[in-house]
Amino acid sequence: MSRDEVTRIIDNTRKIVSPNGVDERLKLRIGGIDQWVSIRGRDRRNPILLVLHGGPASVVMPVSYTFQSGWEDYFTVVQWDQRGAGKTYAANTEAQMSPGMTAAGMTDDAAQLVQYLRRHYGKRKIFLLGHSWGTVLGTRLARQHPDWFHAYIGVGQVVNMLRNEEIGFAYALREAKADHNEQAIRELEAMMPYPGTPPMTIGRIATRSKWETYYGGVAHGRRDFSFYADAEELSPDYSQTELEAIGKGSAYTFRHLLQPLFDIDLDNTTRFECPVILFVGQHDYTTSHELAEQWFDRVQAPSKRLVLFADSAHMPMLEQPGRFLVHLVTDVLPFAQKAGDAAPVEITRGH
Repeated sequence: MSRDEVTRIIDNTRKIVSPNGVDERLKLRIGGIDQWVSIRGRDRRNPILLVLHGGPASVVMPVSYTFQSGWEDYFTVVQWDQRGAGKTYAANTEAQMSPGMTAAGMTDDAAQLVQYLRRHYGKRKIFLLGHSWGTVLGTRLARQHPDWFHAYIGVGQVVNMLRNEEIGFAYALREAKADHNEQAIRELEAMMPYPGTPPMTIGRIATRSKWETYYGGVAHGRRDFSFYADAEELSPDYSQTELEAIGKGSAYTFRHLLQPLFDIDLDNTTRFECPVILFVGQHDYTTSHELAEQWFDRVQAPSKRLVLFADSAHMPMLEQPGRFLVHLVTDVLPFAQKAGDAAPVEITRGH
């Protein structure tokens, strides 16, 4: 079968057919450039859940078909390819995108998108979910505009980038020694002390990432990330040309954001005026689960909750999709239900 035939079948299986549903793939003018979003849900009365992907430039839209369908019963889910990433990278020139390629610029992009969603769908508040790099944008936005959000949900929460690198490196080296993996030990020890003093290089980060991934610090129990790349290849949301833009967008984005990444330190960014929920994989060494749990203890918010995923690392929505959905429904959705921003729940009868 051709790729077109496979993607058509996948797209047909997830087709939104409910009369009050929404299934839109839109190019919006945000921050002076064209930016792409996917908006899907089976009932427009449900609250909006905006997903801020990680990376930077690690788009989630092309693999969302593998885990998102259940979410769409309870939320109108918005996947957004950020400035410099995926479909948005393919839709613009690098020169057009470059002026806003900073954390502040991309947070402003996110703010403009939130304003569009609130206005277009008639919602006073929405949910904001950040994953990995997306938590950097998410924490900034939630603190700047707490009145826009039912709650902020951090998945793979970034706290301190240099400490992340240090902890991830130590984990990989520890596992390599326990495994008597001479190649890994040699490559990792050649970089000591790690991370050392910035500036960092892509090569050093890639070596740390390779062995951290090999020992399950990205996806628990997996030695590589091929399952994610395989899912991208069959994405019904992406053309082949757009798939090829993912790697180009990542390279472009890191030219702008690599060094600023290592200035990110949210250790003392702990006061929020909207509810905060963290979803933490207990084997996450990409964004250290230890740092996230310690940070959560210091968070001050009107309400806060920590959910630990026992069999996940950095990708709990893919690693434990059923449990992820359960916690979205039981721990996140009630904030909207209390505000009257949700469709009626099912009615059950029995004896």
